[in-house]
Amino acid sequence: MSEAKTALVTGANKGIGYEIAAGLGALGFRVGVGARDDARREAAVEKLRAAGVDAFGVPLDVTDDRSVAEAAALVEQRAGGLDVLVNNAGISGDMGPDWAQDPTTIDLDLIRTVVDTNVLGVIRVTNAMLPLLRRSSAPRIVNVSSSVGSLTRQADPDTEIGPIMAAYAPSKTFLNGMTVQYARQLAGTGVLINAMCPGLVATDFNGHAGSRTPEQGAATAIRLATLPDDGPSGAFYEDAGVVPW
Repeated sequence: MSEAKTALVTGANKGIGYEIAAGLGALGFRVGVGARDDARREAAVEKLRAAGVDAFGVPLDVTDDRSVAEAAALVEQRAGGLDVLVNNAGISGDMGPDWAQDPTTIDLDLIRTVVDTNVLGVIRVTNAMLPLLRRSSAPRIVNVSSSVGSLTRQADPDTEIGPIMAAYAPSKTFLNGMTVQYARQLAGTGVLINAMCPGLVATDFNGHAGSRTPEQGAATAIRLATLPDDGPSGAFYEDAGVVPW
């Protein structure tokens, strides 16, 4: 195995995840491209390799225990360990008119589906990868969240936070809460874990309605993935700084 550090990015076949993988690859990381779709994953790997990144594909469905366990075994086989995990895979769930989710009429199965990917999926992947991360000299975990998960902003009538999203927004609040619990549990181990908001990025996720590029959206994740040993843990960041809980 080479001395290069290794990163795994989930949902890395396109959009923000791809740009996080590309950015870490440009810094010299060997990058595992985690994605469910075989064709899209391999296309992303080839594109990264063409750009000079040492990339390899990792078949990964974050909602499936077996898939996650097999992904951890593959990362160990291909790279010998793991230094950075970026939990980027996420879904919005079905949206109603005006890209909204009405809490008074929402289907509970929709909430379960969103939470299974956005929260339980992060827990599955993180716990499967922690044995590898603990061997690293500078283990970092980044959870891609959203400022719509900020209760402070959601509750402020003077803050423009977008439509009501009764499945997606609370799933990110839940993810932020789990990030804090992990940071408390991992305090003193060298593992730094933080959440981040990429901003309103134009991707397939929102029908390319965002004002930011995927490259801009990836920047904070890349920074948190490469924090120094005395960096923060259990915090929530966007480009402008700390996001209020």
